[in-house]
Amino acid sequence: MDNTTQKAPSLLDALLPMVVLIALLAASVILFKDDSSYGPNQIALFIAAAVAVVIGLKNGHSWQSIEQAMVKGISLSLAAVLILLAVGALIGTWLLSGTVPTLIYFGLQLLSPSWFYAASCILCGIVAMSIGSSWTTAATIGVALIGVATGLGLSPAITAGAIVSGAYFGDKISPLSETTNLAPAVAGADLFQHIRHMLWTTIPSIVLALLGFVLIGFNSTVSADLAHIEQISAVLQSQFNISLWTLVPLAVLLLMAMRKIPAFPTVFIGALLGGVWALFFQQELISRLADEQLPALVAVFKLVWQTLFAGFSISTGNDDMDSLLSGGGMASMLNTIWLIFSAMMFGAVVEHIGLLRKFVESILAFARSTGSLITSTMATSLATNILTADQYMSIVMPGRMYKEEYERRGLAPVNLSRALEDGGTITSPLIPWNTCGAYMHGVLNVNPLDYLFYAFFNLINPVLAVIYAYLGIKILRLTPPESVAPILAGKNS
Repeated sequence: MDNTTQKAPSLLDALLPMVVLIALLAASVILFKDDSSYGPNQIALFIAAAVAVVIGLKNGHSWQSIEQAMVKGISLSLAAVLILLAVGALIGTWLLSGTVPTLIYFGLQLLSPSWFYAASCILCGIVAMSIGSSWTTAATIGVALIGVATGLGLSPAITAGAIVSGAYFGDKISPLSETTNLAPAVAGADLFQHIRHMLWTTIPSIVLALLGFVLIGFNSTVSADLAHIEQISAVLQSQFNISLWTLVPLAVLLLMAMRKIPAFPTVFIGALLGGVWALFFQQELISRLADEQLPALVAVFKLVWQTLFAGFSISTGNDDMDSLLSGGGMASMLNTIWLIFSAMMFGAVVEHIGLLRKFVESILAFARSTGSLITSTMATSLATNILTADQYMSIVMPGRMYKEEYERRGLAPVNLSRALEDGGTITSPLIPWNTCGAYMHGVLNVNPLDYLFYAFFNLINPVLAVIYAYLGIKILRLTPPESVAPILAGKNS
């Protein structure tokens, strides 16, 4: 259909799909509780997308153009889907190779329950800063820390909050991070100026987050006693060959990530290496699990292959330990991929028919001060995270929409780039249907709605950024070019 026949959406048009989505997601949680992410949320996104499609058709968009936008939107998530499948395979083979059990074993020996949450946050922050990836951090160190928390009788939800806090702090200030490079690129700022400017909000936020985790740690009741920890350690030693050698796959993966090898090949190579490592260091375990009806080599090959797609499963005689030490496989990520596809389809329709831009136009009418402009930028990034379900979109779209307004008001690009990260990058793992939230759920096996209020860094940072904006703290102005400065000085004299 000709673009001249298309009508701009009204504010009611923009609000209706969002209201429907929120209502259905709330009903999903009430009716299905912990199972809401295993189908009900996907249906809610489909129905909300259908409402958006009807609005688009009403405003003159053709079905063909909307369908093409859906396909394009889903295609944007395919890189994340490949990483998810590789992570599923990695978790499976790292369980078989003893890499994750070894991390759990040493974690139980070294981490004090009182300091555990704060230590988890710091550890994930250091790793994420070193490799520039919150996803890889969660899939490796994060998975092990969830296992340690279970062994210590600590809360998986609080542990997940600490993992997410540390991972996103490290990711945000790492020059190796994709989002840390994307935000200044969109805003027109220098990368290292952007990182230095972010430190004013990130450092106080992580300090406050760590204080919160310390207070919780010292005031929480630990259900695991020394005998219980020793029992878990004994089970791990009886089932796996525990040694520093089994941590080599982790070291190789972190080294590849630090050398900026792309995430998908890095994680998948890590998964394959885990399978190979199991052949050398878990021969007794493999002999117990391999199919006895097949020749030895064929049985071993089948077991590793099966672990890659179906995950790892073990029977120790203890149901809790079986649950702790079983999981992974590409198949375990299929529900998460379903959720991502559903969310990206909804987001693509909303973006294509102009509903998000309508929000921005309405917001700019009221954003008269610098504080309200920065707050509006962050709110738009958050809304984009909710509507389009993609972290990168929450940086690119608001960045393009607000860049001209920041320039018009004489604000330096680093103000925009920091606002995009404070509102977009930081909030993405808190939304269950966002690619980041769905990823964290799939890897840590903790619903974002459960760890939401424990991801202290991700909650404190945006609030602190808004306070800075309204108080005028570290809001940088554009410096006039040297050739223009004398002219301006003459006018002002």
